[in-house]
Amino acid sequence: MDTNKKNREVVSALCDDEVAPADLELALAALLTPEGGAAWRRYHHIGDALRAAETPELSPGFGERLAARLAAESPAGKRAAAAHDASGAPAVAAEPD
Repeated sequence: MDTNKKNREVVSALCDDEVAPADLELALAALLTPEGGAAWRRYHHIGDALRAAETPELSPGFGERLAARLAAESPAGKRAAAAHDASGAPAVAAEPD
């Protein structure tokens, strides 16, 4: 059996408080590996999401309106480089020397 797969299985069982006594030492050792620690965090994040309260319904067309507003925004770099003249109109920023 694939060691990483076995480690993920025992970490999952540990998260669910269903680890077999014979696998407890393996599960605890798996938590010390980068992959085991990541699996532990991922499984807990999934559990938190599954137990979370439902969110209220969004208004009809919310996704489309949000997408349109995001599409209308200029990229962050351009916004940071933009300047305005005294009248408030956008002015081209001077090129650095």
